[in-house]
Amino acid sequence: MNLVTKFWPQSYRLDPSGLLRRAAAVIGAVLLGLVAIAFAKSGEAAQQIFDRAFAAAPWLAASGTPFVFVAVVGLTRRFFPEARGSGIPQVMAAGHTPAASAQGPLISLRTAAAKFIGTLAMLLGGGAVGREGPTVQISAALMVAVHRWLRVPINAGVIIAGGAAGVAAAFNTPLAGVAFAIEELAAAFEQKVAVLVMAAVMISGLVSLGIAGDYVYFGVVTRHLALQDVLVLAPVIGVLGGLVGGTFARVLVASATSTRRPFAFARSHPLPLAFACGIIVAAAGLASGGASWGTGYDTTRQLLSGQNASLAFGPAKFIASLATALSGAPGGIFAPSLSVGAGLGQIVAYFVKGEPSGALVLLGVAAYFTGVVRAPLTAVIIVMEMTADRSMIIPLFIAALIADWVSSKICHAKLYHALSQGFQSALLETHRSR
Repeated sequence: MNLVTKFWPQSYRLDPSGLLRRAAAVIGAVLLGLVAIAFAKSGEAAQQIFDRAFAAAPWLAASGTPFVFVAVVGLTRRFFPEARGSGIPQVMAAGHTPAASAQGPLISLRTAAAKFIGTLAMLLGGGAVGREGPTVQISAALMVAVHRWLRVPINAGVIIAGGAAGVAAAFNTPLAGVAFAIEELAAAFEQKVAVLVMAAVMISGLVSLGIAGDYVYFGVVTRHLALQDVLVLAPVIGVLGGLVGGTFARVLVASATSTRRPFAFARSHPLPLAFACGIIVAAAGLASGGASWGTGYDTTRQLLSGQNASLAFGPAKFIASLATALSGAPGGIFAPSLSVGAGLGQIVAYFVKGEPSGALVLLGVAAYFTGVVRAPLTAVIIVMEMTADRSMIIPLFIAALIADWVSSKICHAKLYHALSQGFQSALLETHRSR
């Protein structure tokens, strides 16, 4: 026994492989934080360009939307099929088979670049897409790439950590990133994975904080409801959010998995489907005076602060976001779902006079988002962090839990889990054929 062995126990010795794993996690988190900020700024610029074009020539701008849909969907399906849709189902599928996914296209840098560009192109064309789901896939791809470059083994925890950090960086909501990893991304959440997730979320959050500042996503919102109103309005909005959100999820799941003739026909003709969806999005944009284009951030922020918007905002946003998602183009549903929920809360506030509209809008955001993705804990935390409001936590939980139950009766399968099955099956089939 030498002196090192005697006086320096094994648990205290330097482990080069462990240091390399930590270095990979830190470098990956920093990189994805930087890319998430660049993606956010680029997305805002793309939407502003379209908004200015629509303000200058509404019919001309709207007439280009169907052609943008066809071009983006055609290129995506031809060259980057794994970049279509939200991006979260791809990360979930990759987490089930990390060894195969590390070498495959689901979370490759090539797919991540296509997702980045495709989402921006959809915003330039007026598509009702968000950048949060795409950020999850891009972040997971970056985390995996860094681990590959440093020759560090890739497991499910690496993929989950990258995706969770993407949620945190996209919304500036670190707690929501961890909650989303627990509820959605991780099939089996172990302690080692939890530590890696929290470390990645913390580092990407620090990068965002250092560059973008300590901002609150939708601004500081402080609203209150009396107890008797909580006991009535929170359940009502929860039921409505579950009904509408569950319908949205059921249509998307059916479009991807149903063997019924209309859905099968649509899947076999992706370009005509994209064109038809583009026409619907353009019509919704014209009918709503431009309220349904893009992410809906500004109108949602306006409604949360107690201001008014057109009552057509919620229905038009629902139609536009559903049509955009059905087209199969790259782009997320997080931000559009928050916007539809805000519109739903506004409609309830219109019929319930004397109540603070901002509080009902807040409940609508949580209820509809939960109805779509069936992740109530993430919904409540993400709404709290995006508004810096802790006073509404009990009403938010009531609305979210009821929405989750109602949505489960309409769409039995959870949206992201159902959509991930197709990617997972294709990945396994490709891996077996090698």
